[in-house]
Amino acid sequence: MQAGIHPDYRYVVFQDTSSGDKFITRSTIETDETITWEDGTEYPLAKVEISAFTHPFFTGQMKIVDTAGRVERFERRYGSRKKKAAATDEADS
Repeated sequence: MQAGIHPDYRYVVFQDTSSGDKFITRSTIETDETITWEDGTEYPLAKVEISAFTHPFFTGQMKIVDTAGRVERFERRYGSRKKKAAATDEADS
C-alpha cells in the first residue's frame, strides 16, 4: 500500500441528534468536533439525524423526517399540483 493516500481509520463517537444517544465505532469520517467518552479518552464526534436508536425499522414507530426540505425540492423540480391545476384552468378559459 502507498503511504499517505488512505484516510485515517480511527474510533469516532456518533451521536443521534433526535434522542441524544451515543455509540462508538471505527470510521474514516472527517469531523470538526470532539467529545470525551466514558473511558476519559477524547474522540472525534459525528452527529447523525437517524441511527438504530431512532430508526422506525428498529423501533417499530413511524416518524416523518423532512431533511433539507424534500417537499420544497420536489416542488421546485416538478412544480406543485396547485400551480399546475391553476395554469390548466386559466388555459381552458
